Amino acid sequence: MILNIFLIVLGVIFVLKGADFMTDGAVSIAERLNIPSIVIGLTIVAMGTSMPEFCVSLVSALKGTSDLAVGNVVGSNIFNVLLIVGVAALVSPMVISKSTVKKDVPWGVFSALALSLMCLDMQISRIDALILTVGFIAFMAYTLLSAKNGKSDQPAEEKEEKKEYKPIVAVGLILLGLAGLIVGSNVFVDAATEVAREFNVPEAVIGLTIVAGGTSLPELATSVVAARKGQSAIAIGNVIGSNVFNVLMILGITGLICPMQIQGITPIDLSVMTVSIALLWLFSYTKFTVERWEAALLTAIFIGYMAWLIANVI
Repeated sequence: MILNIFLIVLGVIFVLKGADFMTDGAVSIAERLNIPSIVIGLTIVAMGTSMPEFCVSLVSALKGTSDLAVGNVVGSNIFNVLLIVGVAALVSPMVISKSTVKKDVPWGVFSALALSLMCLDMQISRIDALILTVGFIAFMAYTLLSAKNGKSDQPAEEKEEKKEYKPIVAVGLILLGLAGLIVGSNVFVDAATEVAREFNVPEAVIGLTIVAGGTSLPELATSVVAARKGQSAIAIGNVIGSNVFNVLMILGITGLICPMQIQGITPIDLSVMTVSIALLWLFSYTKFTVERWEAALLTAIFIGYMAWLIANVI
């Protein structure tokens, strides 16, 4: 038991550091090729922050633990909106631009609704996965075209300064990061599955809680720090982008490789995911700001949902 908990923590560390290394190496190469910073941010960096969820979900599906794979995505999206936005907006009310409300948040609502409908037959087939993947391609095309036309909300002065590496070092970081992601994901999934079996906890619950919480750590840290610095655009963009990537890219690609049968993900889990992003959309229209009372409501819903999950396991 203690060994498995240690392995879960170790797996999270490997996955998170692996994503960091791979992203740093990819960004360095992209900058040497003179790829525009906004494109790097919207593609490489955005995908880099979703790599922990992607690797954990893919490995889970390949190992036959589909509930863990889907639970990871559903749980991560719930964590992102209810906990991360809730905590970040409690720290400092979050101002949301009109462009984000009109363009980005609807994509988050669309992806949540699409996944909920696809899960009605308790599976994500290759056709479902193909629809999600096409949606992801459309999202990326729209986002990149908006950036090219100057409609992006990401301020140039708020971009994090990137380190430049020699090409050989950058390639080494990418390979090291990939190794960390693969090893960490396998260790994490195996240990989490063993803990679930030892305590008779459904794999779906492990995915919705421990796995989702662990893979959401980068988003939590990034958003809270951004909110404290008054950089609401980064904080809210980080959350919405992550939610869309989680559903459309992660489950899309994972489902194409390995169709998934779902048993433990309930309509309540999917409803909480969908209602949470819909609430965020609603709050976004109130003066284009998530106020502290709205953040408190999001946080309270998260606590209530976690309590419900635990109560159903005990």
